[in-house]
Amino acid sequence: MNSARLRNTNVVVDLGALRHNIRAQKAALPAGSHIFGVVKADAYGNGMTQVAHVLSEEGVAGFCVALLDEGFTLRNAGLQETILVLGITPVQYAPLAAENGISLTVGSVDWLKEYQQVAQTNHVRQPLKVHLGLDTGMGRIGFQDVTEFKQALQLVQTPEFEFEGIFTHFATVDSADKTYFEHQLTKWKQFLAVVDHRPRYVHMANSATGLWHQQDIESNTVRMGISLYGCNPSGRELQPSFELQPVTSLITHATFVKKLHRGESVSYGATYTAQQDEWVATLPVGYADGYRRELTGYHVLVNGQVCDILGRICMDQMMIRLPHQMPVGTEAVLLGRSGDQEITATDLADQLGTINYEVLTGFGDRLARKYIDCQEEE
Repeated sequence: MNSARLRNTNVVVDLGALRHNIRAQKAALPAGSHIFGVVKADAYGNGMTQVAHVLSEEGVAGFCVALLDEGFTLRNAGLQETILVLGITPVQYAPLAAENGISLTVGSVDWLKEYQQVAQTNHVRQPLKVHLGLDTGMGRIGFQDVTEFKQALQLVQTPEFEFEGIFTHFATVDSADKTYFEHQLTKWKQFLAVVDHRPRYVHMANSATGLWHQQDIESNTVRMGISLYGCNPSGRELQPSFELQPVTSLITHATFVKKLHRGESVSYGATYTAQQDEWVATLPVGYADGYRRELTGYHVLVNGQVCDILGRICMDQMMIRLPHQMPVGTEAVLLGRSGDQEITATDLADQLGTINYEVLTGFGDRLARKYIDCQEEE
């Protein structure tokens, strides 16, 4: 899908805020620690290659993606750092990863044995970089018991592999209740106890762990995801240990302004009827852009004032109540700051009954991305 660059609407990405967030996390880590920037899902909707280049300038050790295709996007953009695919890659595609120096997550002995056969049959010359994933309680992927894990440790010492990393993922680390986190931490230590020679990257810290539990863990690498983009991984339950600056805004401009007379209705189903004369603006954004229909009844910001959304949000447009007559082209902030008012991704998530991750990754390709650096502008 092509971005709609001929409408005055943008997801605005503040690269200065991005730099602030990674520097703040780096300052909170012990000396010698590494950071992997999580740039899967198009860098949480902010633009994978643009974000990755900034993170490269900031000295990250590598990047985390979800899919091998995303890894190729980074390599094709000239990025030479470690690239780790967090999901399981089908064995038949693994030789492509080896040839391009892309690291893969492995969670079973069967996968390792099958790849050995594939590599030998296809005369793959480069060893495949692997990170052994451990299921300590997430229940998604990874080794579940120490016996099989020991077999994997032996297999990754063979010429077909380069044992680059070991990791796990926490299920409840963004919660104030540490009971399940401590259960997973115990299992993690049981796995680590059988590793005679640790690989270069030992990572169990995601955004939440890096914010609240760095002192509890035994690792040398943080996978920095949602906090990189200035959002609290806990929503509102816990407060970050350092300041996070929001990276993402959604800004549009009115395409039509009219006076709505008392008794007249707006949008599909005529669910909103004016009780008095009022000024209404139409905005060229709708649920096809990822500004979801469930936000009907919420608000946007215009000149630092809260303006209610009137009627149902349409596929491509929406209507808002203005405080007074304003010209076509008036700016409206759907996510971000306007004057002293702010709408955060967590605010939208609360309204939708979801999490800020889904809000950011939901903004579609049809929205053009605009890159600014407020720190450079100051």
